[in-house]
Amino acid sequence: MNDPAQNGPVLVLNAGSSSIKFAVFDTSLTETLSGIAEAIGGASFLRIGSLSTESSFADHSAALEAILAELRGRGISPESLRAVGHRVVHGGAKLTQPVRVTKEVQDEIAHCTPLAPLHNPHNLAPMRALERLAPNLPQFASFDTSFHATNPDVATRYAIPRIVETKGIRRYGFHGLSYASLVRRLPTISGQPLPSRLLAFHLGNGASLCAIKDGKSIATTMGYSPLDGLTMGTRSGGIDANAVLRLVEENGLDRTKAILNHESGLLGLSGGKSDMRKLMLDPSEDSTFAVDHFCYWTLRHAGSLIAALEGVDAIAFTGGIGENAKEVRARILAGLQWAGVQFDPEQNERNAARLHRAISPVSVWIIPAEEEREIAMDAVKLLNAG
Repeated sequence: MNDPAQNGPVLVLNAGSSSIKFAVFDTSLTETLSGIAEAIGGASFLRIGSLSTESSFADHSAALEAILAELRGRGISPESLRAVGHRVVHGGAKLTQPVRVTKEVQDEIAHCTPLAPLHNPHNLAPMRALERLAPNLPQFASFDTSFHATNPDVATRYAIPRIVETKGIRRYGFHGLSYASLVRRLPTISGQPLPSRLLAFHLGNGASLCAIKDGKSIATTMGYSPLDGLTMGTRSGGIDANAVLRLVEENGLDRTKAILNHESGLLGLSGGKSDMRKLMLDPSEDSTFAVDHFCYWTLRHAGSLIAALEGVDAIAFTGGIGENAKEVRARILAGLQWAGVQFDPEQNERNAARLHRAISPVSVWIIPAEEEREIAMDAVKLLNAG
């Protein structure tokens, strides 16, 4: 079986409710292969690069076996792997650092299931399947919540009583692997030390902001779940709790969950479009309003996090919208001129890494997301530490 001391490739798995994304990294931690098993439990297919094959995956275990078979056909067997790294959405209050997967770690991830019922069970499934398929293969877990473990209590505590009925109800924050990757990569891209007061925008189908002080998260827009904060692709973002209670009273819990998580945000505002690219091309009043809403609330929350930072030295964009939607970026940066931002429209138009003018007191950057590589790096670091 696999010898952890050998310099084999690292496999990274990111399991969602109906999919498993995967990526393979070589000894230099360069991505060499990636793909996705999608529509698990339905009309499934496995895609690697531009090649897609239809199949039938009854569950995540079956999808993982298909992925491993495809990798074996390309000369990458479980025996040749150095390690496997898993993305786990929720680590709760205890799992605040990357860890080697043990039975105790799996039990704690399962214990956090009520905090992320749509994610943690599916994050666990590949771990358990690999235990059966490759029992000697070292597995590691990295958590989307852990980057925000440095938030002060005043930022994480809701103004509710600490009683048994409210156990576990607090702000956790998400997109942590994206922010950790951004913090790691920004000095390399900028050629400068990490700014002390950094406002990070992770803008995609899921969207959040993070206030990063001296490399550590001190505030973020997502809270108890990924539903809170900005207007997102299909999630409502912030909404009054009493409005939620009314929806539950009138529509029931399951219907309310569906409305807020899967039918709201840009999709609900535009009447059917959640993709920012399509919205920007559609001149209709509803689509225009959806984009306006996204930019307005992103700026509202940005002002709040700048206050938490007591100013801002740098801004960084990542995620599909953050990296590619130049019109949205331009509107956000124009709305932050009061904070000292002076951006270069031509650089922004080219999606350049550096977006600010030389005279700008606030630097502005685009940092391509590398969440999978961050997970691979976590795994190798822990493996080397013994």
